[in-house]
Amino acid sequence: MELRRVRISDPDVEPLLSGLADEYRRRYGEQDELSSVPDVEFDPPSGLFLIAVEAGEVVAGGGFRYLETGVSEVKRMWTRDDRRRRGLASALLLALEAAAQEVGYKTLRLETGPAQPEAAALYEQRGYQRIPVFGRYQQALAFEVDLASAGPG
Repeated sequence: MELRRVRISDPDVEPLLSGLADEYRRRYGEQDELSSVPDVEFDPPSGLFLIAVEAGEVVAGGGFRYLETGVSEVKRMWTRDDRRRRGLASALLLALEAAAQEVGYKTLRLETGPAQPEAAALYEQRGYQRIPVFGRYQQALAFEVDLASAGPG
């Protein structure tokens, strides 16, 4: 697997975002979560987007954006159905944590939906702690991690 830093508007990201939108529709019904954050918020220096590429295909991805001083938010984490349970999301999250720390962030926050228990389990395994919901979905599960204490995979 190769991790690439790209802009979220890069054509290589489109299959990932389409798959993520389909996933959200299957789990939560019609919604427009992907337009809730402007693409520019994932641009450096305060943001970043990574894709995981295997055999020339984008199989996973995710990014972070500025949330508040010292804090970034992970968004758009997704792994293709046929590539799940192989550690790709863990590797991607570890890379996002390292990149966020390099940028100067001290804390990573994120939210996931209640219909995504596998995502919640991943975050808990990585040492993320539950926190109050901070986004627009009151039913979300919110997490954060202190990057100084986040250990390697």
